[in-house]
Amino acid sequence: MISFNYETDFKLPKKKAFSEWLSNVILSENKKEGEINYIFCDDAYLLEINQQYLNHDTLTDIISFDYSVGNELHGDIYISVERVRENAVDFDVIFEDELKRVMVHGVLHYCGFKDKSKEDESLMRSKEEEKMKMFHVEQNKNK
Repeated sequence: MISFNYETDFKLPKKKAFSEWLSNVILSENKKEGEINYIFCDDAYLLEINQQYLNHDTLTDIISFDYSVGNELHGDIYISVERVRENAVDFDVIFEDELKRVMVHGVLHYCGFKDKSKEDESLMRSKEEEKMKMFHVEQNKNK
């Protein structure tokens, strides 16, 4: 089950569409969906986690803690909404697209994809693009 939690005023729009998309991403990688918690927060909240658990004193857009067992994915994915907004401006993309990229990035880590080497990072970017194309929102047919 995918759940969305908030440590900031931000609320994820279209929660059902995001949840279904992430479930489909997991299935597309031949994995099973376990308990995955997204926690949306601000820079200060995520910086504290980065310092306390990873000994990093830097701002980041995402930190994921992987508790997966075999092919069943479990974990906590912390996302700084502030950082995602700033990155969207820096990369000249809309906020929702950058948010999708970061959200799927965490799940892809749980699927076994890395991003430390240039080769791994290139594959991760390619997978992010592939999975972002899987996101669909049902259009209201009454409009």
